[in-house]
Amino acid sequence: MTRPHKPTRMLGVLFAFALLVSACGGDSEDAGSASETDQSDGDQGASGTTISVPEDHQTIQAAVDAAKPGDMIMIGEGTYNEAVDVETDRLTIRGADRNTTILDGQFKLENGIRVLSAKGVAVENLTARNYTTNGFFWTGVDGYRGSYLTTYRNGDYGIYAFDSVNGLLEHSYGSGSPDAGVYIGQCYPCNAVIDDFVSENNGLGYSGTNSGGNLAVVNSVFRNNRAGIVPNSGSYELCYPERETSVIGNLVYSNNNGDTPAIDVALLAMGNGIVVPGGVRNTIERNRVWNHTRTGIGLVPFLEEDANDNMPEASDWEQPCDEQKAKPATAPEDVENPLLWNPQENIVRGNVVSESGIADLGIGSVDTDLSELGNCWSNNKATTSRPKDLESLAPCDGDQVGKVAAKGWDVDELDVVSWLAEQGDQPEPKDYKDSPEPPEQDNMPDAATAPAEPATNMPPKVDLASIEVPEKPVS
Repeated sequence: MTRPHKPTRMLGVLFAFALLVSACGGDSEDAGSASETDQSDGDQGASGTTISVPEDHQTIQAAVDAAKPGDMIMIGEGTYNEAVDVETDRLTIRGADRNTTILDGQFKLENGIRVLSAKGVAVENLTARNYTTNGFFWTGVDGYRGSYLTTYRNGDYGIYAFDSVNGLLEHSYGSGSPDAGVYIGQCYPCNAVIDDFVSENNGLGYSGTNSGGNLAVVNSVFRNNRAGIVPNSGSYELCYPERETSVIGNLVYSNNNGDTPAIDVALLAMGNGIVVPGGVRNTIERNRVWNHTRTGIGLVPFLEEDANDNMPEASDWEQPCDEQKAKPATAPEDVENPLLWNPQENIVRGNVVSESGIADLGIGSVDTDLSELGNCWSNNKATTSRPKDLESLAPCDGDQVGKVAAKGWDVDELDVVSWLAEQGDQPEPKDYKDSPEPPEQDNMPDAATAPAEPATNMPPKVDLASIEVPEKPVS
């Protein structure tokens, strides 16, 4: 079931309120289960015809409405002031030129292309700008792909997959969104990959509420956002907690940019490279992270006011989303409020982290024994941590926490409660309508001649073990 929501906007409000309440009172192969996914619902590939816009139909929506499963919509160069809804399975929607085939919402229309429960829809080689909510949006779908997409100046997310599984977002770019340049949320197992994505000048580079399970964010760049990569938990959406996301081989830097649009959580999280509010069993490995005013990689709590449900027991963390949705609701009087979502059993390993204002590596919580959370750190090239000497306090033994030190967790603690007091000092959010245009982006190869390729058998296999720490770009 989908429902109207603003996931990370709500997270910002709740996290801020929660902090106020608190102030007052092994190897990577296992982490790469996304690399082992090869999902298919039995749908066939492309078998239809090509419908051209504007030759066959003047508008993209008219072409989509006329299409049959397996058809390709080829959109010529030009600017299209449309909000397109797609409800037909296995369409391939392609622009002739990524930089000059543009959907423009004129700050009046909500979504550039919205795919509603249609299976296997691929959208490629297009730009979506100036929409009041999202550039490209898949919701309630099984099988999706976005390739060679550009989004900028959109009022919520750039590229957005919600309550959707078996997907790939690749070779794409998102900027100028108050929330996230790219988002995957409310799915487990998601069976999804984000690969070769550039996200900059947003409130958040990546956000994922209650997503995970065969979900990999790899080989991408998150720079010059308020905060970089932010997977998070909360009962205000389904499929909690956020878990089992692999964040591997990314460049994450300079996410201190106050000259962006921003939701509340982006103000609160500003200055962090990779920050995990209440996420569990994530693998953060072989990333290069630098130049952040707070933490390079930080594990932090989310204290949720007016929670809808209690956090599942660890024994239920592998329960599929569909099963969790079918469970009877917890009686309101039995829900713990406020509800503390702690980061648990996360693996932080083999990263290169530097130039962090508070700590390269950090973990903090509220009235919690950090030694009991099961997180571990090993083989990171980092200079500072809070608490001090994290790799000695909780080293990784393979894919599990090793022998945890009983003492030392109170030395140089990470004070996340202070972030609330500092929120008002952050630069005011800019109007997303004033975000800059990005440089031209690479086109899809052979866009004019490549056959249609619906989003079946998604995502492709990714060899996570072979990904190395990326080199720092030459400035």
